[in-house]
Amino acid sequence: MRVELFGLVMDAPGVTFYLWSPWRCSALEHRLFDALKAIPGARHEQEPDEHRLHITDVKSWRTAIQHMNRVLKGWQEEASDSGKEERRSWRWLLEADVDANGYDMHGDKACFWAYLRLSLDRGGPSDPEKGEDIDLNGLGLCVLGTPEA
Repeated sequence: MRVELFGLVMDAPGVTFYLWSPWRCSALEHRLFDALKAIPGARHEQEPDEHRLHITDVKSWRTAIQHMNRVLKGWQEEASDSGKEERRSWRWLLEADVDANGYDMHGDKACFWAYLRLSLDRGGPSDPEKGEDIDLNGLGLCVLGTPEA
């Protein structure tokens, strides 16, 4: 499967979206994960402390990214609709952990992790900076490594 994330292209057997500790996640994290559950071809696993959504084909991957973009753009527009002087933005944070043999700290084949960071900028041009970054630690995306032959 060809995984493309805003110009970064990887060949992977699949991707897995995680929602960790659902009772502690924000409403935005739940909205994002609920939008992903509606994707055809995605396999959902639910445990008491974790939800997983597995995607193994390119069409479902592209649909997942589109769904997430729509939810996040809606979240951005909520600030302008509320009449507040608040600008909202978001970005992907990529992370990988691998040793010299290609395994992560748990002994599994290396993979890439992607997380979302939200930015809130409040106030007007004459106000001092009042920005903050919020990491969505309850939602993660794992781009699986290719299994060994």
